[in-house]
Parts: sequence; structure tokens; C-alpha cells
Amino acid sequence: MHHLLLVVNDAIATVTLNRPDVRNAFNDEVIAELTAVFMALAERPEVRCIVLAGNGPAFCAGADLNWMKRMATYTHDENLADAQALARMLRVVYSCPKPTIARVQGDVYAGGTGLVAACDMAVSVDTAQYCLSEVRLGLVPATISPYVIRAMGARAAHRYFLTAERFSAAEALRIGFVHEVVKADQLDAKVHELAQLLVQNGPMAMKACKQLVHDVAGHDITSGLIERTAQVIADIRVSDEGREGVQSFLGKRKPNWLLP
Repeated sequence: MHHLLLVVNDAIATVTLNRPDVRNAFNDEVIAELTAVFMALAERPEVRCIVLAGNGPAFCAGADLNWMKRMATYTHDENLADAQALARMLRVVYSCPKPTIARVQGDVYAGGTGLVAACDMAVSVDTAQYCLSEVRLGLVPATISPYVIRAMGARAAHRYFLTAERFSAAEALRIGFVHEVVKADQLDAKVHELAQLLVQNGPMAMKACKQLVHDVAGHDITSGLIERTAQVIADIRVSDEGREGVQSFLGKRKPNWLLP
């Protein structure tokens, strides 16, 4: 990988955007690398959670300027293929079976908000600024919208998609876009605290929980949905992990998935 750093330690994989000279803006190469690394980590059983981080003053400034210059000359079909690659990358992050944490150490602009929103959790420094700036360029935040709207809600999206104004980490917390806002010297400790909670849990149960949220959120409570949720708990109860979890709890011992 040329644009990312990967470290795996004690079941926690940290993927770091490493283009600080361009504020971690992404291009087609970064998109391909992010897609590949998240797909690979999804298949590694020793990895229990993934932290997405950034080096330098910004977490991610959105699209790389040189990439945007190239896109300006693309045909419609070339633009479609380009957008589909970005959409696939965001989907891979969002649907990763491992729990994910965005470690936001600096500003987040445009497509960078999609990366934060695609993660399960987000911890932000209190000095970070957020901006969905696309309309200022005559564009729209289309490919990131499924994730950003889910994260901040449609009402907030109406405002921040349309005004392209910057908003603070405190506002991001208020609207639910991030889960924690901390001082810079507390960022790693808070991310580590969340990661340690995650690695204690049943890996298959967390995978099922992520899928459960995806399946249930925003859907009407129909008989079909109720039936699917009953099926989920029935399936997990008879799984090896489910049986081990219950038996270890009743036997007052640690489950076998805990790390030594």
C-alpha cells in the first residue's frame, strides 16, 4: 500500500490515511487501497475491530485536486465508473463484518464525511471542523449520502448539504454524526477504550448485530420484520458461539473467544 498504513495489534487493526501533504484527500488509488484492505481485514479472524485514522492536520479533505482535474475531462461513462468505485469502497467499509471506529484527529470535508459515516462509531477531537462542501462546486454529495444521512438524520442533512457551511465537532455530536468529542490528548485513550470493549464481545454476535441494525433501521415494523428478528435470535442461540456465551455466563467463567 502506498497511501495507507496498516498496524494490527492485540486484535485491533488500525488503518491510517497517510497523505498528510494533501490533507489525506483521496483519489482512485486511495479508494482502491481502502477497498482492498477492508475486504482483507474482514477475512482475518484474529482481527476483532478496525480503527480508521488519519495522519497530519486533517482526517480527510475529500477528493484530491489532481483527481478532480482528471475527472473534469472524463466522459459520462468514465465518471460513472469512477463514482461506482467510490460507492463500492464506502459500501465495503459500511458492511464490513468487523466493528469499525473512525478516529477523527482533524478536519473532515466532503467525501471524508462519508468515511466517518460509514464507520460504526466515531470519536472526534473537539477542534475538528466538518463540511459537506459539494454544492459550492456545483456538485452534490451523492455517493456518500446513504451513509451521511443515516448518521446525521435527514433534517440535519437538509441544512448541511444545502448550505455547505462548516460545523463544529460539538455540532457533529449534537446531531449524532459522531459519538464522542474529546481533547486531542484524550483521543487515543477514548478510541482504545471503545476498541477494548469490542474485543471482549462475541465476534459472530457483533457481525450479526451490525447486520441487524442495517436490516431494521428505517424499516416499518411489519410481521415480516418481526419474523426475521425472531429468526436471528433463534439462529444465534443454537450457534457454537451463542451456546458458549450462555454456558460461560451460567458457569461463571470467561467465554472461549476472549483473548489471553
